Amino acid sequence: MAMTLKAGTLSVATAFPNPPWEVYDSKTGATGGFDVELATAICEQMNLSYQQIQYKGENFNNIFDGLANRSYDVVISGTTITPERSQVALFSKPYLEFSQTIAVNRHKVPKVSWITDFQGLVAGIQKGNTSDYVAKRLLEKGILSDIKYYSYHQIDALIEDLRTGKIDLTIKLFPVLSWLIKDKPELSLVMEVPTHEKIAIAYAKDNQALCDAVENAVDALKRKGTFAALQRKWFPHSLLHWQVDVQE
Repeated sequence: MAMTLKAGTLSVATAFPNPPWEVYDSKTGATGGFDVELATAICEQMNLSYQQIQYKGENFNNIFDGLANRSYDVVISGTTITPERSQVALFSKPYLEFSQTIAVNRHKVPKVSWITDFQGLVAGIQKGNTSDYVAKRLLEKGILSDIKYYSYHQIDALIEDLRTGKIDLTIKLFPVLSWLIKDKPELSLVMEVPTHEKIAIAYAKDNQALCDAVENAVDALKRKGTFAALQRKWFPHSLLHWQVDVQE
């Protein structure tokens, strides 16, 4: 039997904003996005009520603490599986896969043909985001001059700093970054880093029963076509194919 903290309810931790997985309207407080609609569909499939819990921490990696201390049942928040996260949380089978992309301010960086064109630049990165791995590799290689860190919820401030030239580039998963810069002509996606990150649902380490139950629900949604419909709605764009391996 599914082990939820409250009978009949699935409590889901999500970090906003992180479009198109998590969309947040700062004027109305309304939420949406792929993960919100996926969580809603999962709860309907399992005959559970959906309780949305908005994660407020500065560092995304701390969201998993709430699983261990029983603050919520699951994390559904565009979450990449990593070895470090797998030590503190149980992950489902991946349901999507994307890679990191790099965006620049075209006025400050008018021409990009290779990573050496990022020489001496400053990257803006969210705390606890897997893009930090790419940024740190570029810093270690002596390409970036610095990394400026932002609270996870300061993504709008980060993008505004990129637009106004206070930072030179940022790195995020392709769907997120393409969404965030789509109405900002000063900014451009210039390169994909093939990190091939697998996105999954996270659970408390000892809650295999809930993991299995939700997995069955997701499989049912895939058979019915619901999952594919959500994927077409929220991830309609093609990936870049201008790739660079930062491990080289």
